[in-house]
Amino acid sequence: MQALYSEQAYQQAVTLKVESLNLMDKATESYDNHQEEVEALRIELQKAYEYAKGRPQNTESTQQWGIMIDPEGSLLGGFLRIWEEKGEVSSTLIEQSKGNIEEGFDIIMELESGKREQ
Repeated sequence: MQALYSEQAYQQAVTLKVESLNLMDKATESYDNHQEEVEALRIELQKAYEYAKGRPQNTESTQQWGIMIDPEGSLLGGFLRIWEEKGEVSSTLIEQSKGNIEEGFDIIMELESGKREQ
């Protein structure tokens, strides 16, 4: 059995996808200039993870959020860590990373929207 569809969870994923991809475009600039934006985004991502985790029978979505925000991983959490450590990121790395991160958010949204059909 799987968690029921949540409009809030779906909207949260859509919003965070857009905000994340827009912020990533700024990573060619100094991290210090965007530190507050990054920290605010990290908090919103953590909220999404905790919301997913708190829903019964929502293991798969929770795992996907965990992968997305993992600072040691290759998705958004890892990208933000690299930006913070290096100070700025090349436009090439941004474009390469955006494709994977966009796909990760799409998976989260598909998992949630798939719950409607049950």
